[in-house]
Amino acid sequence: MSTATATKPGKAAKAPAPIKEKGLGKANWVIETAVLFLCLMWLIPTIGLFITSIRPGDDADKNGWWTWFANPLRITMENYSKALFDGSTPMGMAFVNSVAVAVPATIIPIMIAAFAAYAFTFMDFPGKDIMFIIIVGLLVVPNQVALVPLSVMFMKLGLQGQFATVWLAHAGFGMPLAVYILRNYMASLPRAVIESAKIDGASHFQTFWKLIVPMSVPALASFAIFQFLWVWNDLLVALVFLGGGDKSVMTVAMAGLLGDRGQGWQILTAGAFLTMLLPLIVFLSLQRFFIRGMTAGAVK
Repeated sequence: MSTATATKPGKAAKAPAPIKEKGLGKANWVIETAVLFLCLMWLIPTIGLFITSIRPGDDADKNGWWTWFANPLRITMENYSKALFDGSTPMGMAFVNSVAVAVPATIIPIMIAAFAAYAFTFMDFPGKDIMFIIIVGLLVVPNQVALVPLSVMFMKLGLQGQFATVWLAHAGFGMPLAVYILRNYMASLPRAVIESAKIDGASHFQTFWKLIVPMSVPALASFAIFQFLWVWNDLLVALVFLGGGDKSVMTVAMAGLLGDRGQGWQILTAGAFLTMLLPLIVFLSLQRFFIRGMTAGAVK
């Protein structure tokens, strides 16, 4: 007589229960707690900056920002009002100037570098590899060495103090990195698609706009994040080529928020927090492309 028990008709056999590794759940809990703690520690300066920006000036001068938690209802928007509308160059006007500088200075190098990356990847011409090495080698050249020659050239052309000077300067400084990132990404794209386009009679221009650009959106977004944040947070180039006055960007205008003897520094925290808002929006809206665009082409 068989000792095996037959499965009753109409009832499915139960799947064996998964075997839980001992200590795995505890290890995950420890890792998650450590990551959460590091994130909170990383956010402490930003939290302190924001709290200081909404505290009255007397409170900010007397004690630290952490004492605000004892009386969280004591807040004011006066610091933001002064930062946005008061001073020789209000932050509201400086915000418009920063957008007028950052957007074209991000789009121009992307457009030019995308054409160059396509040529380096899918076209054959003499000296292609040497030219690419020279362009990548420019990454190690400090931008400061070009400020004086560019200033002299722009002055001779009558462009000094115009937005176009900052656009051209940032486009030139960002071009090597843009070509490097986009070329590495395009090299990872399937060449069968390009060959099929050639067989169908598509020109290089049609192949570039209809195939390569849509497939390269992650890499384009990755460089757009880099370039926008770099231009938005730049002080040196904007100060050299634009200076102060009505065309001041936010980084230059922030210097005017602080008094001659350091008074009104809580207004400076409000201006600093205002400068963070747009970069955060740009990064969070494009971050899903960031890692994909940066790692493409790194591993074959």
